[in-house]
Amino acid sequence: MAAATVSSPWFLLSSYRALRPRTTPANLILRLSGRRIRAPVGLTAPHTRLFRHITHAVDEEASARAAAARVDSGAPTIFDKIISKEIPSTVVYEDDKVLAFRDINPQAPVHVLIIPKQRDGLTELGKADHRHEEVLGRLLYAAKVVAEKEGISEGFRVVINNGASACQSVYHLHLHVLGGRLMKWPPG
Repeated sequence: MAAATVSSPWFLLSSYRALRPRTTPANLILRLSGRRIRAPVGLTAPHTRLFRHITHAVDEEASARAAAARVDSGAPTIFDKIISKEIPSTVVYEDDKVLAFRDINPQAPVHVLIIPKQRDGLTELGKADHRHEEVLGRLLYAAKVVAEKEGISEGFRVVINNGASACQSVYHLHLHVLGGRLMKWPPG
C-alpha cells in the first residue's frame, strides 16, 4: 500500500480525525457527500480551514473524474458555450484564436482562464500534436498580454491541468493565469 501524500484526501481525513477524535471517517464522509457541507460545531479556526480544504479536495477530485468520463461524448463544454456567448463571462482579452476571461472561482486575486476558440481535438495538453503548435504559442502569448493588462507582469503563474490525475475538470485545453499574491512553491 502506497503512503498517503499530504494532499491526498485520505491523509487529510486522517489528519482531521486526529484533530477531532469523536468524528469517525464514515461520519465525515457522509458529511462530505452531501450538497451543503458545514464544518462540525465547535471547531477552532485552524480546524475549520482544514475541514474546508478536505471538502474542496474531495469535490475537485470527484468533478475531475466525472469530467474525464464525459470527455469523448462530443457534447459542447462550458467553454464552448462561453465562446458562443450562451454563457456570459467577463472577457479580459480576445483575438481571432483565443479568449481570456475571469474564473468564476478565483484561487488568487487575479485568476484568468485562456482558451483556444476552436477545440480541434485539443481537449488537454497531452493530446496536442504538430497542427496545434500555432495555437499553443498564441495561448502563451495571451498569458503574457493578460498579465500586463492585469498589472501582474512582475510575478504570475501559468497552470495547465492535464487529465483526471491533475484534476482537469473541463476537457477543452485552458490555461490558468494566477497572480496578485505570493505564489509559493511547490504548488498543489
